[in-house]
Amino acid sequence: MEAYTLKLSFIHPRYWLSWLGICALFLSSLLPYSTLLRLGRLIGRMAIPFAKQRFHTARRNLQLCFPELSEEEVDAKVRTNFENTGIALFEMGMAWFWPTWRVRGLVSVRGLDNLQHAMRQDQGVIFLGAHFLTLEMGARALGLVHPCYPVYRKNKNQVLDYWFYRGRSREHKAMLDRKDFKAMLRVLKTGQSLWYAPDHDYGRHKSSVFAPFFNVEQANTVSGTSTLARVKNSVVIPLFLKRLPGTEGYELIFNPPLVDFPSNDVIADTTRTNQEIEKMVKECDDQYMWLHRRFKTRPEGETSFYK
Repeated sequence: MEAYTLKLSFIHPRYWLSWLGICALFLSSLLPYSTLLRLGRLIGRMAIPFAKQRFHTARRNLQLCFPELSEEEVDAKVRTNFENTGIALFEMGMAWFWPTWRVRGLVSVRGLDNLQHAMRQDQGVIFLGAHFLTLEMGARALGLVHPCYPVYRKNKNQVLDYWFYRGRSREHKAMLDRKDFKAMLRVLKTGQSLWYAPDHDYGRHKSSVFAPFFNVEQANTVSGTSTLARVKNSVVIPLFLKRLPGTEGYELIFNPPLVDFPSNDVIADTTRTNQEIEKMVKECDDQYMWLHRRFKTRPEGETSFYK
């Protein structure tokens, strides 16, 4: 925790822009929710001409995953995705700075019995997450329902890393570095819960395999869910936060736990977790992080999808 306290070095000029952004997020969090939604959509649309590479990446991802869509349908989804990305920026301020009562007023819960059943069995719980644009609000909402140990990727900027840690752990017990696998194992061995999202492409390493994701037969995917689930008969519960239409707020969704998981086949297990993430994405595909190069790592001999 020492690494996540304010330090004198944070006032260095190289961090001034970061502090300006944090102040802007705090001030924006004071606005009404409906205003934040409108501003987010506006900023998202305005960003498109300045983020052509991101637009191309999102467009390519959607083409690969949904080949049945026409070019016009893909472009429309990308534009909506940019709008939701703008909203996600303001949701960061909401998640980090809103009082508890204000968050609770916008979040409903579906499938809580799936979690309650697992807790009665005294099992470790792995919340199988995914990189949705509602990630920051999702962390806050989950913490209000069931404080746990979310897994995250450290930020190289120390000031931003401090605020990401502070904001995401506000209702939780602690954040775990995605590289600290031993800490994840300790959490599950003691019958506690962690949030884990294996759906980003972090390149080739010993804990990644190629498994199908939507229409891409070989998607580089972290296989850690299978390994973690072997600890103390841990249960895997797919979980995500869905932004509802208009100003209705959010729905925190606990899907049914995976049955007969893990197996003795890591690729089969990773394929299955990808299928669970597909189900979540299909509920609100406009809120998924399509702007990241999900399929950047290809098997030997294959050319890049993102030329």
